[in-house]
Amino acid sequence: MGFSSFSSRLPSLYLVVIFLIGSSLVSANFYDEFDITWGDGRGKIINGDLLTLSLDKTSGSGFESRNEYMYGKIDMQLKLVPGNSAGTVTAYYLSSKGSNWDEIDFEFLGNLSGDPYTLHTNVFSQGKGNREQQFHLWFDPTADFHTYSILWNPKHIVFSVDGTPIREFKNAESIGVPFPKDQPMRIHSSLWNADDWATRGGLVKTDWTQAPFTASYRNFKADACVVTSGKSSCSGSASSGSNPGWLSEDLDNTKQERLRWAQKNYMIYNYCSDSKRFPQGFPPECSMA
Repeated sequence: MGFSSFSSRLPSLYLVVIFLIGSSLVSANFYDEFDITWGDGRGKIINGDLLTLSLDKTSGSGFESRNEYMYGKIDMQLKLVPGNSAGTVTAYYLSSKGSNWDEIDFEFLGNLSGDPYTLHTNVFSQGKGNREQQFHLWFDPTADFHTYSILWNPKHIVFSVDGTPIREFKNAESIGVPFPKDQPMRIHSSLWNADDWATRGGLVKTDWTQAPFTASYRNFKADACVVTSGKSSCSGSASSGSNPGWLSEDLDNTKQERLRWAQKNYMIYNYCSDSKRFPQGFPPECSMA
């Protein structure tokens, strides 16, 4: 199915108002916020307000935030690899270190020209993941920049695209499910070759005649608790009046409706409905979905 048929399914109201409310025109300087961590020059920061990652047959590239965060509301605009991007993966995620790490993932799986990208999401807590949900998008993510957001607070993790929530992972510690809450995480992104699995299960390989492949980033914004020397920039409890509103933010009725719309129309895989994978019963957090 092509992008034109996808976009025709998006209500016109969303085309007008998605992410206009609450968006910011002020973005951070990439020189101040990020370091290019690998790629031998394939990652570049341009004038402080644009960052690009490239992949060729020799190497991909990646970057990492200078700050560590313990909860946050984080936005980044991405424009994905255009054309035949089969075999490539653009990963954008939060992650801690160590063998029992926490992680919150956006991964964009490349495609043959004209096919939709697959947006892959996952949540790891204490080293355990296997919580995949996948989506197609209602627009061509290579034609322009779009905003991909993570809200992470003690109540839940919410993945959003242009202000529309597509996934909510609730804190289910009450039923024994670990939740990312103790380990500060850095923002990471990488562009790399994964043609052994990324496109149609590895059936479609990377066409290196199309290289270099390039993804672009701009308008980074982090309303977040920054951890420095073990201390958070946010004080008191989540309900404290001295803390930002996002630290206790829930999905209001409008956002819950958008979430249902996105999942009904664009979710293509949900581990919580994969009975072949979980023949003995779904993971306990699925009861809270």
